[in-house]
Amino acid sequence: MRALVGGSTQGIGKATAKLLADKGAEVVLLARNKDKLENTLLELSSKQGQSHFILVADYNDPNVLELIVKEYLKKAKPINILVNNTGGPPSGLITNSTSEDFNNAFTNHLINNHNLAKLLIPGMKKSGYGRIINIISTSVKVPLYGLGVSNTVRAAVANWSKTLANELAIDGITVNNVLPGATLTDRLVNIIHNRAKKDKLEEGVVRQIMLDEIPMKRFAEPIEIAQAVAFLASIEARYITGINLPVDGGRTPNL
Repeated sequence: MRALVGGSTQGIGKATAKLLADKGAEVVLLARNKDKLENTLLELSSKQGQSHFILVADYNDPNVLELIVKEYLKKAKPINILVNNTGGPPSGLITNSTSEDFNNAFTNHLINNHNLAKLLIPGMKKSGYGRIINIISTSVKVPLYGLGVSNTVRAAVANWSKTLANELAIDGITVNNVLPGATLTDRLVNIIHNRAKKDKLEEGVVRQIMLDEIPMKRFAEPIEIAQAVAFLASIEARYITGINLPVDGGRTPNL
């Protein structure tokens, strides 16, 4: 199997890329920083004879991103697994957000997800195996405080995903969303910092408030999100499609 993993130089994306490689997949790393991509490439397992690859592209420029992936596909085998993942929109109240904030987030997430899926779906159909997994947020179930733009755009991606899942089910291609809770990444550090600044609280206090909202009383490790992705990418998950899977330690207050 071959997997394309977005945002794969840090956090959830990197953990996912490493885990899929450990399980025998050939991984195409996609991110904007070439040095970080090359460093991550060195960390991928090749014990099962795989060859891995990097693609350097900035999600802020969807046309160039699409062109780079399209050129790669001309000379490569089909990609069976697409993990749509990129950094979330900046935190902040929705009343303080601009139309540019929404446009940027919509492009980074929904437009790029859609373009990448359209490029890879023909190869998935041809190879007889396809998995599209979108890393979104638990905010598609319950909007999160101080993440106005993210709450809005993530919901759009979730509904795009469900629509795509219904259309591709006949081809045996599954489309699912993984919804991470608070996860130990740079984004969580930024969220805690910004919330503390806005509410005039110590960062340690904000951190504890967030932990108190989680029944397990701890933040997720990136590998724990990656394990959910790996399952949905596997043959064992072939009859699961069109779902939102929270991986949040029980934080989301509804089913």
